[in-house]
Amino acid sequence: MKKAWIYILFLFSHFVLFAQKPITLSYEDFIDRVKKNHPIAKQAELKLLYGDAYLQKSRGMFDPKAYSEVSQKYFNEKQYYSTTNSGLKIPTWYGLEFGGGYEQNQGIYLDPQNNTPNAGLWYAGASLNLGQGLFIDERRAELRKAQIYVESTQAERQAIYNELIYEAGKFYWDWFTSYNVLKVYEDALTLANQRYEAVKQGVLLGDKPSIDTVEAGIQVQNRLLNLQQAQLNFKNNTAQLSVYLWDEGIIPLEITEETIPYKSEEIKSQTITSNLILKLDSIEYKHPELVQYQFKIEQLGIEKKLKQEMIKPKLNLKYNAITEPVGNDVFSQYNMNNYKWGMEFSMPLFVRKERGDLKIAKLKIDETELLFDTKKATLIFKAKSSINELETSFNQVNLYSNTVQDYAKLLDGEKQKFDAGESSLFMVNSRELGYINTKLKLIELLAKNQKAVIAAQYSLGILAE
Repeated sequence: MKKAWIYILFLFSHFVLFAQKPITLSYEDFIDRVKKNHPIAKQAELKLLYGDAYLQKSRGMFDPKAYSEVSQKYFNEKQYYSTTNSGLKIPTWYGLEFGGGYEQNQGIYLDPQNNTPNAGLWYAGASLNLGQGLFIDERRAELRKAQIYVESTQAERQAIYNELIYEAGKFYWDWFTSYNVLKVYEDALTLANQRYEAVKQGVLLGDKPSIDTVEAGIQVQNRLLNLQQAQLNFKNNTAQLSVYLWDEGIIPLEITEETIPYKSEEIKSQTITSNLILKLDSIEYKHPELVQYQFKIEQLGIEKKLKQEMIKPKLNLKYNAITEPVGNDVFSQYNMNNYKWGMEFSMPLFVRKERGDLKIAKLKIDETELLFDTKKATLIFKAKSSINELETSFNQVNLYSNTVQDYAKLLDGEKQKFDAGESSLFMVNSRELGYINTKLKLIELLAKNQKAVIAAQYSLGILAE
């Protein structure tokens, strides 16, 4: 029984130790979760659905259309007239519309032009726009703009992801900085406490002057103060990072106390790659924000072409072959001489409205092209600046890594002199403070380098790739 309890206690203690083991949330895992579950990421995916819906709506303008018109009039127990006209219209891409149907009219006061045989008339034919609408009309313009919009939603989606990952990434490296700074101050406080106890022991043995305990105590107080501030910063950064963590089903998550970022020694500084240089050369054609401008200019070009078409006069031709059915046979009485045709022509004398619309369309294109050029220049500048910052931060990290090692050597040497009685506590604290500050600076430079990486990718518009 006693052995069983010992075994249970061992399992429980093992479980507690395992549960308290730190869990590293890597930058890659964090960004992957942001891309999958963040509400803004879901919003980005909706852009594609908007494009599909808009395209479906525009294609619907080319759907065949069935129609039926029935009109009757009765007065003083007489049927004045009864007209029925039913059929199907089929629009096509090149301004040509096919149609066919059945017409049956009767009545004592029927308009003579509407007279039909008792069995009615079948008709089939087409209408063609030879003026306005020959090369483009509103239906074709809307469909072409919808097709362009579908492509632009891809770029819009990428731009949203680019912005989201950039903001989330910066907060991750702030979290990384605050955690590693916290660890530096925890170690510094431990060292200060150990030295304080050693100095007190030395004073009791008569090896150290009593004033050293005051200086050692001040170091403990200062480092405790720094640690408390570091703890506050880490808690705040953890809370901020939790804003970007969501589970499936749009459920917000919180980072547990056991979850930690990378440790500073696990991070390697990064520098410019050939891929970044290639992306810089193609930024005009690849950056999602610039691609959206290009699609907008293309849509405005469709609108301009439509406005140019509206300057033409309207000239519509209609032709319908007609035949009288005999029983169930529709074509038995068909004759090429039986038909109905018509022509419609109209044109404003001054065409001021149409010319004004065309000028507005041209001005919109000019305005958008100017915005495109301004945006391009801004993005290229930002991209070059971020690439320069990436290279500089890489060099700074490498340089300061050596500085940290040199300060560590100075500190070790000063400690040996202090233990041998050849140095003072003031000098040891001074060396140790320099070492701590260089470690903090190195953490800051590491975070700066990682932020420079995502800033370069963000300015090039490739964070979502």
